Amino acid sequence: MAGILPAVRRLSFPLLLSLSAGALAVAGFAPLGYWPLPVLSLAVLFGLLTRTGSRRAGFLIGLVWGWGFFIAGVSWVFVSLSVYGGMATWLAALATFLFCTVLALFPAAVGALQARWPASPAWRLLLVMPLVWGATEWVRGWLFTGFPWLVAGYSQVPASPLAGYAPLVGVYGVSTLVALIAALLAWSVTTRGRHAPRAWAVVAIVALGVGGQALHSVDWTTPDGAPTTVALLQGNIPQDLKWQPEVAHATLETYARMAMASPAQLIVLPETALPLFESDLPDAYRDGLASIGRQNGGDVLTGLPTGSPAGAYYNSVISFGAAPSQRYNKVHLVPFGEYIPLKAIWGWVIEVLHIPLSDFARGAVDQRPLAIGGQRVAANICYEDAFGEEIIRQLPEASVLVNVSNLAWFGDSFAPWQHAQMSQMRALETGRMMLRATNTGVTAIIDAKGRMLASLPPFTAGSLSGEIQGYAGSTPYVRWGNAPVLALWGVLGIGLLIAGFRRRP
Repeated sequence: MAGILPAVRRLSFPLLLSLSAGALAVAGFAPLGYWPLPVLSLAVLFGLLTRTGSRRAGFLIGLVWGWGFFIAGVSWVFVSLSVYGGMATWLAALATFLFCTVLALFPAAVGALQARWPASPAWRLLLVMPLVWGATEWVRGWLFTGFPWLVAGYSQVPASPLAGYAPLVGVYGVSTLVALIAALLAWSVTTRGRHAPRAWAVVAIVALGVGGQALHSVDWTTPDGAPTTVALLQGNIPQDLKWQPEVAHATLETYARMAMASPAQLIVLPETALPLFESDLPDAYRDGLASIGRQNGGDVLTGLPTGSPAGAYYNSVISFGAAPSQRYNKVHLVPFGEYIPLKAIWGWVIEVLHIPLSDFARGAVDQRPLAIGGQRVAANICYEDAFGEEIIRQLPEASVLVNVSNLAWFGDSFAPWQHAQMSQMRALETGRMMLRATNTGVTAIIDAKGRMLASLPPFTAGSLSGEIQGYAGSTPYVRWGNAPVLALWGVLGIGLLIAGFRRRP
């Protein structure tokens, strides 16, 4: 502590600037979508890091940037803990701050690690920082089951030229390009009195932008089969009432009425739209959904829990209609929301949070697309569409992606829009349309270029109707996932390690 406090005093202005830059970067993501801001924010961070060769100072600058970024960007966690989880306000605030602090350790690691290389500031800036930034975001995407929220690459979807690289290198590759452009900007500013670096930086940035824009026009996949009419139902059932037994009947009636009013071939209801276990679903209701699907020449896909509360149970979607009934069981569960890790240690969390159905079982990893509504549907539930390499398990067999979610847990915050932006990235990575059916929003139809074609206003009940086209074929990302980016990071990382050892006395 004695060594840290003087460092904080010396760095008071850089730390304030870093905190502000981190918070400002959040405006680059949905719903605001000012995509240049994360690039500029990282340029500020990298520029500050080049002015210090101290690992301690680099750690502090990165940590404070992370505090600004994550407290501004994911503090909606407080809403789910306090308002809907029943946690005491002070405890929810503390838990949210600690959660954001853990996330802030990743940019802090970038600040500390880049200072380890005894290379010139230019090499640290142009090679080390983008490499370590991309790699730490990837680690954040899988460590402790992963939290890839607000990965920098998402901010570029769909409008930025860099989004054109998504079908090749995925979100982590785009993140690395965001960091590279930020490094080039910082390099052009920090090399005072020298025109050559500025010129080279401009040339490189323009080349990356032009290349990405050109890639936007490439069709990696081709239309497959006839279009399908769809209806995405948004029931707007309040989270605090959703699981109340006295409300269940009204919820079933709401969705039955909305489904009956639609002539669509594929009708999609949100995650756990039917607040009953499959075994408790009345036969008449099940038959009614199947009848609607058959009448429309297609199927109804709905979310509901399956299995038994006395044994293993799953967060599932099930189809009813013209095709034989099929199902998908969620694979990637949310820790402390859908299951309790190390229950002997953390089991008390169930009592504190009051979350219903908080001990789901995992579905099988090798589940295949659902042949329903004239399409081959790669279903994914809520948080699962944050993991690109898991989505491509059902490709290239699948012709369309469908996400069902219940984001009422996060209230009127940035969370539903940030989640929708991740769906847009999945559409771009796979060259497939994405349908999103949610309880309170954002319910949307997204095309194969990641553009949101239509959506329903949040916190309203309604049906979003449209027509979708299935696609066949594979993007480079579908074929290889993150492997090319990981290989590139590995080669560069080994080169940096060798160079670092050679420079040591």
